Amino acid sequence: MGKRDDLIAKYADDLKAKCGMEPDMDLLTKVTIGCGPSIYNADASTIAASQEVELETVKKNFLIKKLGLSDGPELMDAIQSAVETYGRSERNKYRAVMYYLLVKHFGKEAIYG
Repeated sequence: MGKRDDLIAKYADDLKAKCGMEPDMDLLTKVTIGCGPSIYNADASTIAASQEVELETVKKNFLIKKLGLSDGPELMDAIQSAVETYGRSERNKYRAVMYYLLVKHFGKEAIYG
């Protein structure tokens, strides 16, 4: 197994243990690959959910650019919902897991089809 496979396994564990859901491994793999090299960087691989500017970046670069959603208050609501699902007190919120939760929330799995 390579480093990416190890990370995907770690993300799947987070989805099971912290989010209480059984991950779709095919989708999780595609979302992880879509994150690119950021998953290997300690800082870039996580989302600082307490920083408004970080959440704005997720909204702009992922929800609007990648998923093709229109800007509106429901986008930030969805991000906050994903943060709640992951656990607000959880210090390391992995970008791939957050993106996976958001893809599921908006039913945009087809983008990774």
